[in-house]
Amino acid sequence: MNKTDRLLAIVLELERKEIVRAEDLATLFETSVRTIYRDIQALSEAGVPIIGAPGSGYSLMEGYFLPPISFNVQEAVSLLIGTDFIEQQFDDDYRVRAQAARGKIEAILSESVRNEASRTRKSMRLLISDKQVKPSKEKKYLEKIRRAILNERKIGFHYAKRLADFEGNRHSVRTVAPYGLVLIQGSWMLVARCDLRQDIRHFRLSRMTKLIDLEERFELPAYFNLRDYTPPDDRHLQVRLQFNPDISDRVKESNYHYIEDMEEHQDGLYVVLRVRQLEELLQWVLGWGAGVIVLEPESFRNRIREEAEKMLKRY
Repeated sequence: MNKTDRLLAIVLELERKEIVRAEDLATLFETSVRTIYRDIQALSEAGVPIIGAPGSGYSLMEGYFLPPISFNVQEAVSLLIGTDFIEQQFDDDYRVRAQAARGKIEAILSESVRNEASRTRKSMRLLISDKQVKPSKEKKYLEKIRRAILNERKIGFHYAKRLADFEGNRHSVRTVAPYGLVLIQGSWMLVARCDLRQDIRHFRLSRMTKLIDLEERFELPAYFNLRDYTPPDDRHLQVRLQFNPDISDRVKESNYHYIEDMEEHQDGLYVVLRVRQLEELLQWVLGWGAGVIVLEPESFRNRIREEAEKMLKRY
């Protein structure tokens, strides 16, 4: 990175954060602290109002903003495709904001960059399948939950689990403190602390009904960071399957989230999966018909056999 690019990057970093240490800037830009000192001095002499606090770091004078900067073609395409994604996957409020942002980005591009970015975007397409199109209810819930997260207010809803619990119940009423939203394989998932379970749980928006805002407030724990959060892995049951060679490509392209390992052999594709309950795999395995064999565990082989016998009786 040359000096001009580094000076601009330092100002952008100062705009993003309230205060930044010279040591952190040196690490970020892979240079010496002495060089950062000289860069700060150069910026100050150029009229950038940088405030230095001994022992803590540097900050920009409140109210200072960097004048509009230019984007190259790759940066412009990245931003514009990002607005396309938000328009398709987020709620109506963000859809409108994405359209407005796209107009502003295009307005500040030079004609040559705008034309080149347009040509590049036309050569790529962000396509989602019909099953990933968000129902209007889910989009409304997305906006409602997003606002509850920002306002730190609890929400309540009825929830239908995919599989019944040990008592045979699938439906429950939940009150939760919403911590964050995660988009997983085209489906929105809420990460929240559940009052019923007294722990962090995950809820698919598509399985919620009767969502309501509550007056009760919550405080996000200092230790919780959605970007760093990794749910505990409680998938302890391993299943091994063998798929016929003629459908192995389709299996690999399915990107099934329970798949842990795959090995291709002359007699077919061997797949290892890990799940919490064997029932989670039942419909997926049956969907491959005679093209798959359950190798283990024996209990799941028997379960598939029983289901196949029930199907045979229907025909």
